[in-house]
Amino acid sequence: MKKSLVALAALAVAGVASAQSSVTLFGVVDAAVSYYQTNSKFVGFAGTPVLNAVGTGDLKQSQWALTNSGYNSSRIGFRGTEDLGGGLAASFWLESPITNDDGATGASTFARRSTVSLSGGFGEIRLGRDYTPTFWNDTVFDPFGTNGVGTNLIFTLNAGPRSLVLNNGVQVNRGLFSNTNYVRASNSVGYFLPPNLGGFYGQVQYAFNEAIKYDPGTTTPNVLNSQRAGRYVGGRFGYANGGLDVAASYGESTTGDDFYAGSTTTVKIANLGASYDFGVVKLFGEISRTKNDIEVDSFITPAFGTGSFKGDGYLLGATVPVGPGLIRLAYSSVKLNYTSTPTLAAFALSTNTDKPKADKFAIGYVHNLSKRTALYATAAFVKNKNGLNLTANSAFNSTTSPQFTNTFLLTPTGGYQADKAYGYDFGIRHAF
Repeated sequence: MKKSLVALAALAVAGVASAQSSVTLFGVVDAAVSYYQTNSKFVGFAGTPVLNAVGTGDLKQSQWALTNSGYNSSRIGFRGTEDLGGGLAASFWLESPITNDDGATGASTFARRSTVSLSGGFGEIRLGRDYTPTFWNDTVFDPFGTNGVGTNLIFTLNAGPRSLVLNNGVQVNRGLFSNTNYVRASNSVGYFLPPNLGGFYGQVQYAFNEAIKYDPGTTTPNVLNSQRAGRYVGGRFGYANGGLDVAASYGESTTGDDFYAGSTTTVKIANLGASYDFGVVKLFGEISRTKNDIEVDSFITPAFGTGSFKGDGYLLGATVPVGPGLIRLAYSSVKLNYTSTPTLAAFALSTNTDKPKADKFAIGYVHNLSKRTALYATAAFVKNKNGLNLTANSAFNSTTSPQFTNTFLLTPTGGYQADKAYGYDFGIRHAF
């Protein structure tokens, strides 16, 4: 009986293999020893650094950790293609994140990518969970590929959420571009231009929010984020030829709604990136604008402000091949600009009109032991100004981990405000 079952299983596997032109198991295992540190200053009610009750104006928070994905994102996946003839092909791609530092996350979900597609001379139509067009520029034109402590601040700001600490002693959490569709969008339909257009490439994507609509509208349940939140629409168009690669993208993600208040929160992203490979050095650059927009279909202004604001950022970077290794350099900067009525509390107490901003410098070296295995080291420094509290690693400054948050003590004399942040990665990456 057991032999029969084994034979049937073998036939089933053979049948699947014959139906596919190719099936590939692939993955990356990346682990690093990392160190994070944030120095915060004690800020008074008027936004002036002061000595706190124990006589020191500084707070230092630090952490050593074994992490993953410092150079490349750890993952495991399966992809396959079937030749349908006549230039048509059907493909699938299932890719799962893995946390090899603790083994807690494995191939239980395919949250990185889960798509099925049909391609031909017309291009490719892709269905499922996939990268958004607007994210591509943030990672492709980053020398660190939005991995590890070297990740550019445009990504850090967009990946949110973050709390903004004003110099008046008030902590305001406006989500700072909290956007579940920033990197990837679920329930999406995408179209990609064919690859034979003389170097031009492009894509468009639409993601359904899959909300239930009610008719008449008065029967709609009074629940937040139930009617429009989750929708994404965006596109990217570029040109790559020789050493040049340049692309622009735009996208809108609906991140919140209140049906009865008539409000809709939308995060709008526009960016332009470019790189040029001279052989001895490859240069990178990007400019970006992200806007958090709350539209209210009402003549009454919300009592606590609309929450609309925008963030501008830019990135300059380079990679320099050195024998079997690669030197990586990047400088990025972001600045917030509020464009609407502030909250009543902030308006009443605010004594600071300077725009929150942060600057980051990162340097790293990758030494390739082989085509699949590399050792790497990265160091990063962040300088925060006017209440922004970005760190070298987004997980270190999570608002869900108060012990590692730049805690702002809500007292009449003020509290702590992030100033400088540091991060280091020392790791190994193996791909298969």
